Parts: sequence; C-alpha cells; structure tokens
Amino acid sequence: MILEHEALCGEVEEAVEFALRGKFTLDTYERLQHNNSARSVAEAFIESRTAANINSIILDLEEYVDGGNKKLRETYGHLSFTEATKIKEYLYGLLEGAWRFSHERRRTRRRSSATHK
Repeated sequence: MILEHEALCGEVEEAVEFALRGKFTLDTYERLQHNNSARSVAEAFIESRTAANINSIILDLEEYVDGGNKKLRETYGHLSFTEATKIKEYLYGLLEGAWRFSHERRRTRRRSSATHK
C-alpha cells in the first residue's frame, strides 16, 4: 500500500520533470487541500528526500542565473536565464505550498469558557 505522502512525492517528482521542460502542472497547496490531507502528509513531504532534492535544484538554478560555474552552465545551459528563473520560482512554490498547508493545519488550543469571563 502506498502512503499518501509517498504518492505526493511521486507527483511532485513528476512535476519537477515537467517544470524542467517548461510545463508547470502542480500546485502542492491545492493538491493537499483537494485531497483533504492531514498536516502529517505535508510535514512528511517537507522532510522527504524529494523536497531536499528540489531545494538543491533551486540553489543550482539561483547560482546558474548568477553566472554559475562551468558544471551548472553545462547542466542548465539549454535554459535561458528567464526560463531558469521561472522554474526556480515554480519549484520554490511547490515547497512553499506544503509549508503553507502545514502551517494552516496547526493545532490550536481552544480557550475554555472560564478564561473568557
């Protein structure tokens, strides 16, 4: 049985592949909301290797846009700086959507009626 956070990681990995080809297909926040996911799913994704890999790609793209080294120019040279910036922002949005969902789903303590008096 595949866990929900593993399914999310698979969908995000696929979205990253599409993004590197200029197609932006997934909004993690919307996906988590649509599936009525638990906060633990978002947190498991945030702590996953998939999220760490996305962060690494974001850092690489930032460095590439700033001039980068020879390795990065070879890796991302097929992308214009504008395309690289759009992809970087999209990938950051994938992570940000999970962070936002997790933050909004925090448990909050309810005040007892005795403290309202």
